[in-house]
Amino acid sequence: MRRKTMTGNLLAKAVALMASVAMAVTVSGCASISSTSGEAEGTIKVGLLHSMTGSMAISEQAVLDAEKLAISEINASGGVLGCQVAYQEEDGASDPATFATKAEKLIDQDGISTVFGCWTSSSRKAVKSIFEDYDALLFYPVQYEGMEASGNIVYTGAAPNQQIVPAVEYLIDQGYTKFFLLGSDYVFPRTANMIINAQVKAAGLEVVGEEYADMTQTDFAAIIAKIEEAQPDVIVNTLNGTGNVSFFKQMAEKNYTSDTYMTMSFSIAEEEVSTIGADILKGHMVSWNYYQTTDTPENEAFVSAYKKAYGDTRVTSDPAEAAYDAVYLWKAACEKAGSFEVDKVIAAIESGDISYKAPEGTVTITGSNHHLAKPVRIGAVGEDGLIYEVYATDSPVEPDPYLETYDWAVSAGIKPLE
Repeated sequence: MRRKTMTGNLLAKAVALMASVAMAVTVSGCASISSTSGEAEGTIKVGLLHSMTGSMAISEQAVLDAEKLAISEINASGGVLGCQVAYQEEDGASDPATFATKAEKLIDQDGISTVFGCWTSSSRKAVKSIFEDYDALLFYPVQYEGMEASGNIVYTGAAPNQQIVPAVEYLIDQGYTKFFLLGSDYVFPRTANMIINAQVKAAGLEVVGEEYADMTQTDFAAIIAKIEEAQPDVIVNTLNGTGNVSFFKQMAEKNYTSDTYMTMSFSIAEEEVSTIGADILKGHMVSWNYYQTTDTPENEAFVSAYKKAYGDTRVTSDPAEAAYDAVYLWKAACEKAGSFEVDKVIAAIESGDISYKAPEGTVTITGSNHHLAKPVRIGAVGEDGLIYEVYATDSPVEPDPYLETYDWAVSAGIKPLE
């Protein structure tokens, strides 16, 4: 996989070269600082780039907290290559253009070459070329629509064959035949629905409606009326952020429950359930790779540490767990590389044997496409607000971001949206 290099006139090339040299100096070793004991120790700084304000803050705060938890645990156990990990936070403010500005600031001005960040695909796409041009490294922690593989991004959330496709397969197996597609109006929902349309059509079933809402939309009356008219037996939901809150609360105001209109959601995890309310969401289905209820010793320790750090009322979630895993995978890659230099870390990643025994189960980076092999879990929301498995794969599923192993997807000619 080839990574892009900076293009442009000679001045631009010179600026990029100076930035990369400065970055190499920063990451090749630890900066010397004074400890409280008076002994010298080193630090390596990473960036945390998430929405702390705006419509996506409801979801991204948990991701940010999980990354901080992983960093604190790593520091307590001796750091990475003998260095303590420091972090610099930047607020993407739920706006792709702001994400791009802050990403370039972290890399170019602050000399931070490894960043953990983003949630929406719009924010990821806004920063993608920046990481490629500066040859920096982004760990992206959220499930997404696929159709992408960058040499400068590690995708620790689900590829479409690890969330979208198995969710629809499960619905078909359960006898659902009339699908209504509802999403926020940006690249992830539109690409996800392109995939779902092709999958449902190949199964000989019917998509009876497809609607999109603005990211900041709060009035869903017109969309709910279209759902009522279409009479689907399942709604496949790719709303994000506060749109989920408004939609489900307005459905509840009409006394609609999972018995009336079942939903399968791809961006509702435990954090969103706690905000919307278990009384509203109970019985509705979701598709992820991890839940707080996942039964592994590693998850028991993760949930305990997360609650100890942030309070007993806080819940973990798939994106939070994937973000937590990302920090540990970065640590493993740096240690294999014996360096923090991005090219060496990426070479270690592309060796294909970077794994971590994660709360969800062992995850491994596939060197050829920078995605993880991950288990798939379909869940249902319980009355207590937690999510419980109703289906799980026996072993991790290899990532297929371009759905090249699915004849119906290849025949449909599914292409990435920009």
